[in-house]
Amino acid sequence: MEEAPNGFKEVPQNLTEEADGVGTSVKSVERKERSCCRFRDNLRCTNWLSDIPGGAASYDVIEVHFKNTRKGFYRLPEGLTVEEGDMVAVEAQPGHDIGRVALTGDLVRLQMKRSGCRIDNSDAIKSVFRKARPQDLEKYEEAKARENDTMIRSRRIAESLGLNMKIGDVEYQGDGNKAIFYYIADERVDFRQLIKVLAETFKVRIEMKQIGARQEAARIGGIGPCGRALCCATWMSNFVSVSTSAARYQDISLNPQKLAGQCAKLKCCLNFEVDAYVESLKEMPEKNVRLETLDATWYVFKTDVFKKEITYSSDKQIAANLTVIDAERAFEIIEMNKAGEKPQSLLRDDEADAQKNKQYNDILADSSLNRFDSKSRRRKSKGGKRSGKPTTDSQQDVKPAQDVAAEKVKTDVGRSRNRGRNRRGGTNNGNGNKNGGEKAES
Repeated sequence: MEEAPNGFKEVPQNLTEEADGVGTSVKSVERKERSCCRFRDNLRCTNWLSDIPGGAASYDVIEVHFKNTRKGFYRLPEGLTVEEGDMVAVEAQPGHDIGRVALTGDLVRLQMKRSGCRIDNSDAIKSVFRKARPQDLEKYEEAKARENDTMIRSRRIAESLGLNMKIGDVEYQGDGNKAIFYYIADERVDFRQLIKVLAETFKVRIEMKQIGARQEAARIGGIGPCGRALCCATWMSNFVSVSTSAARYQDISLNPQKLAGQCAKLKCCLNFEVDAYVESLKEMPEKNVRLETLDATWYVFKTDVFKKEITYSSDKQIAANLTVIDAERAFEIIEMNKAGEKPQSLLRDDEADAQKNKQYNDILADSSLNRFDSKSRRRKSKGGKRSGKPTTDSQQDVKPAQDVAAEKVKTDVGRSRNRGRNRRGGTNNGNGNKNGGEKAES
């Protein structure tokens, strides 16, 4: 049986297994198992010490992940052994909750230290009751099935109470005795009346948790402008503050519509490459430094961080006489200016000579302005008939300039006369007739 890329085994559709004399579809079993173990990618942990000798040392505390981004550390009772991926029933207030074992062994100790959980305080760590039974998983699935309907109804209740808040998600406890409502609010909200109404409506214990816009985007998920799933909903486990200075370092336009993500905040990906830009900018001159030469004063127009090239302009406001030099040449000119010297130009001597000898290609040099005119165009005679021989451009060029000017004047005079005759009610067909354009008989 082949292993699928997502970690689940591929099973043919027509394959069935016989268990206790009853035909059971393997595909339905796989679907149920997959729905019970479906967790977000940003909660997945990797035990890097599993292949190291002594890395899988036993430790009585495990890390358990729940729905979305909620996780916790729980102590194992004596005699109970669990593995990564097992569904367990853990202590909760009140009742119990169902979660998946994400990490075991001595690596949990490092995770607790990283998250700020005190290892010596054993009273603060809750206990694991048992491995989840089929009845526990069935009740857990029933509680999860009510979450969407509960969220929609709670939104209507909050709106009817006139509360300025948005309920983004609802999470039921594994035994269904408690519900956590995640909400977003720009200001302080008095939801005491809301808790009473929700408790009477859903007959469960209510807990309210306020989250930010980024946490809501991570819980809901979506597709970013890059065409991929949101980073906060796939692999990011914590949020780092993002400032507009990250966009300035990368020379990105400060357009709020392009810098904002699905959460209407600055994109988290602005911090992904900013360190490389900062390190590269250390090897380049500052943007506010101007260069003095004998011909002009030069200001920074734009920079190419990875090519180590700077484009300078002779005008501070507009792009004028743009010249591209490398960072090494810029530092040389800065040192010369500090010593009171001014070079002839920004370019080096060999670069300046190559610039002068550079051949520019004129795109109109090989094309004529009348290249779209037909060379076999026939000229019309005075009688309205075309002449038998075509007039080429070379024959027209042989005529003197005075003759061409005289012909043009005659043509303009003839056209003006025809316009005058047309205004008086008659037309001229070229043979001197004025009888409404009728041709005279010979």
